[in-house]
Amino acid sequence: MGWDWPHAHLLINHFPIIMAVMGATAVIVALVMGWRSAWLYAVASLTVMGLSAYPVVFTGKHADKALNDPWYIVHGVIDKHEAASDWALWMMIATGVVAAYAWWRAVRRDSDTQRPPLWLRVLVLVGALMSLATVTRTALLGGDIVQGSSILQGPAPAGLPPQPPETPGKD
Repeated sequence: MGWDWPHAHLLINHFPIIMAVMGATAVIVALVMGWRSAWLYAVASLTVMGLSAYPVVFTGKHADKALNDPWYIVHGVIDKHEAASDWALWMMIATGVVAAYAWWRAVRRDSDTQRPPLWLRVLVLVGALMSLATVTRTALLGGDIVQGSSILQGPAPAGLPPQPPETPGKD
């Protein structure tokens, strides 16, 4: 088994999803509890989320080309996932930029007792929730590429073996 674009995409595609979940959760905790440490964690997580978004989309576009529409993928499913990923990419990058500013401000300008301005807290919260929503939709559509394939629910197409062929030298 070699290294290729689909493997690279599958290896890294969960990172921005996890960062979006953790970042959005931490923003809510920070705003409700007023904890500076939760705020710093939230904006750091959302910054990393924004930084990790493009490599995932980049490997996904190359994975699409490498797969070349195999028989077991329903036509159009990858296109829906790719369109959703474009929305998620821009939302996560925008949120990451705002979060990076909030992180910089929290470290450089805001003291331990001073809260970030209301406009910045609202912007980070809205960005985190929108990023979470778009990346969740993208992930669900990505899961449908193979796992939700209606083609795989029926019998194998004519001419294909019922089981994958044995690999020589593997036990």
